Amino acid sequence: MLMNLQPPAPLEYFASLVQSDKGFPLIEAAASLAQDEYPQLDLQQVLDDVERLRARLNQRGIHYLTVAERLIRLNLFFYDELQFGPHHEPRERHANHDGGDEDPENHYLHHVLAQRQGSAVPLALLWLELAKDVYLNAHGVFFAGQLLIRVLPGQGQQIVIDPLNGRSLSPAHLAQRLHPGDARMAALVEQRMPGLLLQTATPREIIAHMLRNLQAIFEAQRDFARLLGVQNRLMTLLPTDWETLRERALTYRQLGLVERAIEDLQQYLAHVHQGPCAQEAAQALEQLRMQR
Repeated sequence: MLMNLQPPAPLEYFASLVQSDKGFPLIEAAASLAQDEYPQLDLQQVLDDVERLRARLNQRGIHYLTVAERLIRLNLFFYDELQFGPHHEPRERHANHDGGDEDPENHYLHHVLAQRQGSAVPLALLWLELAKDVYLNAHGVFFAGQLLIRVLPGQGQQIVIDPLNGRSLSPAHLAQRLHPGDARMAALVEQRMPGLLLQTATPREIIAHMLRNLQAIFEAQRDFARLLGVQNRLMTLLPTDWETLRERALTYRQLGLVERAIEDLQQYLAHVHQGPCAQEAAQALEQLRMQR
């Protein structure tokens, strides 16, 4: 009996990485998102590159400094010495926008490692990976559609950091991001901000956020082949995300894959019975059946 020594297909391998929330390999899962574009990407090489950064940081011997000193030294190492940062300095961070431009390369972890530039999410993941080695209690948090970094120094305090540049964000800055252009509402939110404890983003949520950023890029570019790859990963990651299932059906329709579009719409309508999206899906399903 011959053994199958072929490596698994990218989507199959991704499924193996994200099947369980226990021991979720966040860095490897994030790196694997580029395999649709780069099927031969060596994920172990990416992981080794991250390990080399960790080794360089560990040589600094900053583990026994105070929390504030460790945070400062980590930022100096990451943003000044290694020169990680955004692909270009955005004039304004809008809601649901994680910095960088609309180039998908800036969302791929291996590219960010090589170029030292990218969007907020891969930068945050690398920063957080290094933070573990200097014993900082740090996590990713979602706020106003963006992934930020939260450090808990103790005594009920929290420091919120922009992963694009390492700057700490005051309650006023956070309020402005939540309500850009509305000074009155931002001021009201700011009054409540000091007592707000932001919820930690789970690894699965972070990967979903990365995929939705890529989805938005490919939708804007009308690149339906690449869009389908992203939606397949989203459905693998979140099997009961019915809205993504409906969107994938529409992508199948754009690609002329009528039977697959019908299958997705039927499954969507089996779970979503009301609302304008359900009505549109039913109409699309009827039209597709007529094309058979």
